Amino acid sequence: MNFQIHRGTKEIGGSCVEIWTQSTRVVVDLGMPLVNPDKTQFDSKTIKNLSVNELIKRGTLPNIKGLYEKKGETALVLSHAHQDHFGFLKYVNETCRIYLGRATKKLIEITSIFTNQDWKISNLQHFESGVPFFIGDIEVTPYLMDHSAFDSYAFLIKANGKSLFYSGDFRIHGRKTKAFDWFSHNTERNVDYLLLEGTSIGRVDKYFPTESEIETEIVNTFKQSKGINLIYTSGQNIDRLVSIYRACKRTGKTLAIDFYIANILRELSEFGAIPYPSKSFPEIKVFFPYRLSRMISNKGQEMLLYRFKDYKITKEQIGEQVDKTVMIVRPSMLKDLEYVKGIENGIFIYSMWDGYKKDKTTKEFIDLLIGKGMTEKTIHTSGHADRAALKRMVEILKPKKLVPIHTFEGDEYQKIFTDSNVVRINDNEIVSIN
Repeated sequence: MNFQIHRGTKEIGGSCVEIWTQSTRVVVDLGMPLVNPDKTQFDSKTIKNLSVNELIKRGTLPNIKGLYEKKGETALVLSHAHQDHFGFLKYVNETCRIYLGRATKKLIEITSIFTNQDWKISNLQHFESGVPFFIGDIEVTPYLMDHSAFDSYAFLIKANGKSLFYSGDFRIHGRKTKAFDWFSHNTERNVDYLLLEGTSIGRVDKYFPTESEIETEIVNTFKQSKGINLIYTSGQNIDRLVSIYRACKRTGKTLAIDFYIANILRELSEFGAIPYPSKSFPEIKVFFPYRLSRMISNKGQEMLLYRFKDYKITKEQIGEQVDKTVMIVRPSMLKDLEYVKGIENGIFIYSMWDGYKKDKTTKEFIDLLIGKGMTEKTIHTSGHADRAALKRMVEILKPKKLVPIHTFEGDEYQKIFTDSNVVRINDNEIVSIN
């Protein structure tokens, strides 16, 4: 069995690992990069009109046999629905077999509609956590993981008596810690290679608050606030949305979400106990941002609007009860917020990775709200593993060789995992597991 990390040995994002035997070729993740080779932010608009061949020549798209051309037989396995793990999906040939979780498919479909992308999954196969499946002579066992993305998986990959474990993105301080516990008691040990993500490994030995602690901090903030609470968080960070909802429930607040988030929660509710706008969760109301509503209507997707008409809350209604309302916002809603009265005494909660504040649009959005008299507060925890969690995975799997991936801090691994055989490899380097 051979493998090749096409991107990720020295950066976060754009994850892609190719595994093959003499008869079978599998790709795990096909992510869009977050940064350019010079570490500046990657802009997908710059490649919008380029062909597959042009992208391969530029080194943007990984050069993988049988993945893009018609009747190619390379299979694709997706770990979760973050674009740095699936964002190049549209370049895959239509006959490619794509393996992914059921909720991951839902998230990709919703994201495609709301972001005007062209992610189509025509030849799909679903898998279940802990249940092995075969692609040719390669055996893949998915393991559900705790991560800020719903329905995230790690994979044990075996062929010809050799094994490779791909950690994907994970943590153990969210709301799905039991998934990691189950994995720890049911996975194989002594794997030949562990490809271990290290997104947060450079943050020294910093403590990451649990999602339950985040909920408590949000509750305390709501109790202190005399005005509206605006929260900027990812519409797909289900753990955080649940924390916010529970905090509203505990403090008697109304949670106002836009119909994009409402659709996500509704679609994912069949996979777990997720609150969404309905008679069962009367605290949740739905507002309809003008620009987004017009875009969805023009695309002929009115059903995504109308399904929540019974739970509508207007900007005027929000303005009339600012002290009792919590509103999920983002920069594209700036025009809509101009019509919400009485936000001067409110609190703006930033609940995302701090690095996103470097984005010009995000900075202008936050500055405008602060300029209106809002008080800013950051309440957040990482969607990725801290050092303690990374060490736990290594202790569980007992790999013969440990490879840094999805990290800018690969040199730190040898200092942290002193009892492991850390092997640094480069992007596109071919490794044979003998």
